[in-house]
Amino acid sequence: MLVLYSKMRGIVCRMNWNNLLFDWNQARALLAVAEEGSLTSAAKALHVSQPTMTRQITALEEELGVTLFERTNRSVTLTKAGLELVEHVRLMADGANLMALAATGQSASIEGLVRVTASELTAAYRLPLIFDQLHELAPNLEIEIVASNEVQDLILREADIAIRHVRPEQQNLIAKLVAEQTMRFYAVEPYIERHGSPAMSDGARQHQFVSFGDTERMLKYLRPIGFDLSRQNFRYASNSQIVELEIVRNGHAIAIATDQDAARFPELKPVLTELEPFSIPVWLVAHREVHTSRRIRLVFDLLAEVLSSLRS
Repeated sequence: MLVLYSKMRGIVCRMNWNNLLFDWNQARALLAVAEEGSLTSAAKALHVSQPTMTRQITALEEELGVTLFERTNRSVTLTKAGLELVEHVRLMADGANLMALAATGQSASIEGLVRVTASELTAAYRLPLIFDQLHELAPNLEIEIVASNEVQDLILREADIAIRHVRPEQQNLIAKLVAEQTMRFYAVEPYIERHGSPAMSDGARQHQFVSFGDTERMLKYLRPIGFDLSRQNFRYASNSQIVELEIVRNGHAIAIATDQDAARFPELKPVLTELEPFSIPVWLVAHREVHTSRRIRLVFDLLAEVLSSLRS
């Protein structure tokens, strides 16, 4: 398993064994309190007493030398340090779950259908590679990929898991921040040769852009950061990421793309590089059923493990 995921991430590193001297029960307590929202609920979830839970959290704080929670009489709130650490613990838990399933052979017995929805580019270029690895782990599992940008498809039960750039607000959904991606403007060389390289000094008003979705909403994002643009600069608009990408690749306009997606197409060149890259979160979202369904949990944990490699 460790070799499998190292290959998937493309990362080769040497383990520092001296950094592994920690108590997993304490780390698990941190994660339980963060997800359950209180010491009482976390203790109940882990089948321990509340004093035991409190001791584990206190011991972890003392060992790390940081405060993980701000405590009140009825609830606890993660501090900045706690928020950062809990994401690492979540990844550890995901990996531990996958390792346990593989080691016991349970993953091979998991079967059934899991529907995963993601944006078109993620659905087309990233998920098939991930699910090739999933097939090795759980050959009887069926995966349906739903290419969509709508969060609503989870509420309507059109999918079990979603990969989204916006955190859902619905209370019956579980959301995990797995990565932060960078985005910038891209064009191809033929466009640059015909129209020149765009520059912020003139607000890029002589250039054509393609809008993903509503043009007016796009203008509202761009004008505050210095673009002197109007609807005339958006001859093209599409609610399809693939159509948007092909418009840019064929030299018709400039568009915003993630660095990871643009890297698949060497002809795409970054432009307007005087601007700082944008940052966009990657959220993994599922129903609360993820806690009780082995097949959904397996896919959720694998996606969390692999997509975490997208962190900038």
